[in-house]
Amino acid sequence: MKIVVALGGNALGNTPEEQKELVKNTSESIADLVEQKHEVVVVHGNGPQVGMIQSAFEDANQGNGKTPLMPLPECGAMSQGYIGYHLQNGIKNALLKRNIYRDVATVVTQTVVDGNDKAFENPTKPIGSFMEKEEAETLQKKTGLPIVEDSGRGYRFVVASPKPVDILEKNSIRNLLENDTVVVAAGGGGIPVIHKDAGYKGVPAVIDKDSSSATLAQLLGADVFVILTAVERVAINFGKSNQKDLEKMSTTEAKEYIEEGQFAPGSMLPKVEAAIDFVSGKDDAQAIIASLEDAAHAIKGEKGTVVYYG
Repeated sequence: MKIVVALGGNALGNTPEEQKELVKNTSESIADLVEQKHEVVVVHGNGPQVGMIQSAFEDANQGNGKTPLMPLPECGAMSQGYIGYHLQNGIKNALLKRNIYRDVATVVTQTVVDGNDKAFENPTKPIGSFMEKEEAETLQKKTGLPIVEDSGRGYRFVVASPKPVDILEKNSIRNLLENDTVVVAAGGGGIPVIHKDAGYKGVPAVIDKDSSSATLAQLLGADVFVILTAVERVAINFGKSNQKDLEKMSTTEAKEYIEEGQFAPGSMLPKVEAAIDFVSGKDDAQAIIASLEDAAHAIKGEKGTVVYYG
């Protein structure tokens, strides 16, 4: 089968060394799927990493005045490169241990968003490091990005989180898949770009990774969309005495649970919404939300929560 796998934050680390260690386990889970003869595309988050990169340039700029501030699209591209390298290396090594000789490649990916998306009118996604008000205002003048006071912890830049419309590199990703390559793509949701004149232009925004993963899965005609996270199954009444883990969930049921507020924003909610988007209108499509360790079993229907149209 053709599978798009979205990795949760537990698959990666906050520092390069920590990430190298965590990626070893992540890579074994991906190798399990490849060993089952599936075509696999891996999508990862980049929240801590892109913030780290941006903060490093901010600190250098404040320290010497010579290092340029790095625009967010470029920070996203850097994070795709270095996380992609770790995943490429880890997955390749995991495959070689099993005598599987498949290439692994990272595609620096641009995700098209609508320049008229209302999200641009109301930026809501805090990024980067916490700053004192004076420092934040100084950097705001240099970057043009708005700032907000974030939960009493200081000031941060805030950017829009528009919906993905298209993936520019989808044909390249498809070609790599057809040539037996495991592909890492759309990292961090992809670098947001908008139509500009006769081409495309990067914009300071952050696209939800799960939403971009669902879009890529649709564009590639994936058979299964898998979201790997820190829990074994989606649950209602999570953390309460009457918690119920779900083996299956129809799109109708999922929407009812969303209305009830069963899924936390920024945690399980975007994952369930992405699963709904992928399977909607397709009787033969499956989305699975499962733990990282259960990836291979989830594909066989033995673990995780299956989301289906109905």
